[in-house]
Amino acid sequence: MRRWTLAAALAAALAALAAAGCGSSNKSSSNSSSSGNSGGAYGAPSGSTSSSAAPSGAAAGSGSKVKLAADEDGKLYFNPRSLKAKAGTVTLVMNNPKTTGLHHGIAVEGMGVDKNGKIVGPGAISTISLKLKPGKYSFYCPVPGHRQGGMQGTLTVQ
Repeated sequence: MRRWTLAAALAAALAALAAAGCGSSNKSSSNSSSSGNSGGAYGAPSGSTSSSAAPSGAAAGSGSKVKLAADEDGKLYFNPRSLKAKAGTVTLVMNNPKTTGLHHGIAVEGMGVDKNGKIVGPGAISTISLKLKPGKYSFYCPVPGHRQGGMQGTLTVQ
């Protein structure tokens, strides 16, 4: 009897874990993509709190491309946790290292913006592009429970 209860509890826990890692309330993913990653993590070294973005367009002020990564050890935070970008088309490129063991994605909200990127497995990249005005925005992981667990940060657009 005791083995049966343990097996049922284990099956329920695995089902809950699978559901948490593979779904999202994607509001929009038309500008999102994922691909395998054979390199290291994107973002600043551990302990860093900001990242300067380089313009990705031909003209200054046309926007930015910003890189960040999920924690390599599977903890619920991004590296870095604070980003800066130029106003215009801003592209966030989130690397989910192979070592995380979890699905992650990237989403942005604030100042009338609310958009989710694609949720990807370990070793893949989630990208989201948005037109942003100067101001403060939140970026977060749209996997259920990850934002509440601390996987979020601040994007300052100048």
